[in-house]
Amino acid sequence: MSLQFPNSDFEQLRRHAEETYPAECCGVLLGEVIGEDRRVRRVVPCTNTRTDSPHCRYEIDPVELVRIQREARGQGLEIIGFYHSHPDHPPHWSETDLRDAHWIGCSYVITSVEHGKARETRSFLLTGTREEDKVFVEEHVIVGSRNT
Repeated sequence: MSLQFPNSDFEQLRRHAEETYPAECCGVLLGEVIGEDRRVRRVVPCTNTRTDSPHCRYEIDPVELVRIQREARGQGLEIIGFYHSHPDHPPHWSETDLRDAHWIGCSYVITSVEHGKARETRSFLLTGTREEDKVFVEEHVIVGSRNT
């Protein structure tokens, strides 16, 4: 079980996290699912629409998300995950992250940003069958040449 990134997409995600610091960044991962692996083909940065606490919460505008999903389908891709940053906090999901995650079968990537510099990036697959039994399971992140 892994999430696979081309180098350029992985670096784009991390740059986005640095650029939005001290607020959380957020975005969508487009790609394909092959067996138990998800392969990123495109990173789509989004605007964090949270105005009350953007330093520790994020939200993607539903209209923007629908547009991204339509464009992905037109390119033969699907939404395989989401990403956000944790400014000055470890890259581990919070109870809020779990509560707000609804796309079962998708990856949720978190990058820690310490004093404006992206550090560790981890990914968690949202598993379960419905809201009541959903849970995050850490998955291996692969960056580079093995993403074919």
